Order: sequence, then C-alpha cells, then structure tokens
Amino acid sequence: MRTVAVVGASLAGLSAARSLRKQGYDGRLVLVGDELHRPYDRPPLSKEFLSGTLGEAELALETDEEDLGAEWLLGVRATGLDHARRVVRLGDGREVRADGVVIATGAAARSLPGSEGLAGVHTLRTLDDARALRDELAGGGRLVVIGGGFIGAEVASTAYALGLDVTVVEAAPAPLAGPLGETMGALVSALHADHGVQLLCGVGVKGLSGETRVDAVLLEDGRGIPADIVVVGVGARPNVEWLEGSGIALDNGVKCGADGRTSLAGVVAVGDCANWYDPRAGCHRRVEHWTGARERPDAAIATLLAGGAVEPGVPRPPYFWSDQYGVKIQFAGHTALADSVAIEAGTADGRDVLAVYRRAGNPVAVLGMNQARLFTRWRKQLATIAP
Repeated sequence: MRTVAVVGASLAGLSAARSLRKQGYDGRLVLVGDELHRPYDRPPLSKEFLSGTLGEAELALETDEEDLGAEWLLGVRATGLDHARRVVRLGDGREVRADGVVIATGAAARSLPGSEGLAGVHTLRTLDDARALRDELAGGGRLVVIGGGFIGAEVASTAYALGLDVTVVEAAPAPLAGPLGETMGALVSALHADHGVQLLCGVGVKGLSGETRVDAVLLEDGRGIPADIVVVGVGARPNVEWLEGSGIALDNGVKCGADGRTSLAGVVAVGDCANWYDPRAGCHRRVEHWTGARERPDAAIATLLAGGAVEPGVPRPPYFWSDQYGVKIQFAGHTALADSVAIEAGTADGRDVLAVYRRAGNPVAVLGMNQARLFTRWRKQLATIAP
C-alpha cells in the first residue's frame, strides 16, 4: 500500500495511525477529521474538564515528541467513499486517493426533537459541547438531565459537586438496565439519591418549554420540571451517513468481522461507528467505549496490511468505567448473556460491590464499585474464557 486514509481523527483514528506505524507501514498516511481540534481525550469532558479541574492542554492524546509522519486534514468532513476509484470525497471538494481506508468517524449525540435553537439545551460529545456546557454550569441554577445513562449520570454528578440543583429523568424503569441489568443498574443509580439528586424513572419527556431559552422540561405524565439548563443524554448514532451508496454493508454502523474487516476489500472500521462481530456474544455489537477505541485498531490494522489473509482473533470482552459521586464504577463482559448476578464482595448499602454475572454457572461479566483490585482479577479471568 502506498497511501492509507484514516477517516476520523479522534482516539480510534489516532490509535489506527499509531498501529500502522508500529506494524511497519511506512507509506503516505492521511488523517481526516471533521473537528478543527487535534485528537483529544473524551472521558474527562463530562467530569474533570466540566468541573474546571482539568484544562484543554491536558486533554491532548498526542505527546510533544510524537510524529506519525502524517498529513492532517482537520475541519473537513468526509462526504463519500468511491471504492472502485479508491477515493474518499471531502466536503470541501477535495478527494483523497488511498489504497487502504480506515473508517473511524465515531458517533454523534442524539438530540431532542424540537429543541433546536433553544438556548440552555446541550448535548455532550465534543470539546466544543463541553466548553459551552461548562460556561453555563458556572452560573449555577437548576439542571435537568434527560437520560440516566453513563454520560447523563456523570454530568449530574459533576453538576451536583458544582452546587447546582439537579434532576435526572429516565424513561426506563431503571437507569443503566441495558449495560448493567435492572438489578445492578438500580443499585448504581442509587448514587443519585445518596447525594440528593432527584431521579425520575419510568416517565418520558414530551418536550421543552421556553420562547428563546428553556425554562422547563415537560413530562409525558403532565408534570413540568423547571430548568435553567438541560442536558440531553439519550445515546448516540454512528456517523455513517457519508457511506451510503458506497456499497459497504451498514447495520447500526459499519458491519464488521471480529477483526474490523468490512464488506469492501481494503477497508476496515474501528471505534464507535464500527459494529464488530463478537464471538463471545454470537452477534454484532458496537462498543462505544475508550478501551475499544484504543485496543481494537491493532487487530484491524493487522487485517488491513495483510489484505484480510490473517485469521481474526477474539476481541477482549468490552470494558468501560465511570466516575460518579466519588465512586469508581467498572464493568467488563456481556450482561445479555447472563442468567444470574450475585454480589461476591462488598455490600449494596456500602456502594462498594463486586458483582459477577453468570450463565449456567460460568462468569460472563463483572461489575465493580470501588473494587479496583478484585475487578481487575475478574476482568483478566473473563479474557481467558474461550467463546
């Protein structure tokens, strides 16, 4: 290969570029990013950066000494892939010809219909999002977080520490039931009540009120929650619209094998936009977490450079973490595979549990709350279990 284009310049794209050089690729390397910023770390955006304890310079993912010998095309969006011509089309009219393509365009935060143009309403996905939200939180007031997932919970935790009056609205009966299961999701979400943050579950949002600026969140049961600031944390959608018509298989993102290979030769996908096959789960799934974006590009690049000739391995079980109200929450594995879950260390009241999920007696996932040492042991054990 003489030219490889990495489309997406966040953690997954940067990790792919590093893997290319680490695995011996010495040809032309082009990174395309729709943001003007160089690669930065996203997890602190909802925590340390939002609270003001971490500056922008500390978010940088590149070191001062790092030089990938790459061409950086920032502030420009990819608009199409012409596989026959080996061309990535850009929004400014340029084209990048490449023998190999790494798709790493990530995902975008879902918005609340009808909230467009209403001041005080935020999503949190990018550095610019975090800047705008941080400035508003500094003024205090009443914050309503729509969505009790990890981003919503972290924003609520940060805003609580900043002194705001916080309410979290979750449409599901229990927050985090998807990633953690209903029992453990409810246990983790009890952290809100522990700190005086109101949590409203099992009720949807009908809309927002306010002429030019939001003043309340309207619930489907008729209630209205006064709000000076609203954060919408209702998930993300993969950024794959630009690939429509390219011939690549799309299904909740870019459909991939267990090593990132796509339906098109010479094209792999990594990060939040990539729907990899997971042999342990027996299905495709997108892993929208930092560790996946950091680790999986190694396998995808090996596949790309070998022309698909290498046998795919088994990705490590998905892993993510969250910091809420001073509690470190860690999770690895697949709750969907489990038929039971049990607390094996700590107590629910102490918010320091180590819980193991099992199927037919075999561990398939583990959750830790302030149990870093035990959790690490269990995570290593999960990675050794064959699918």
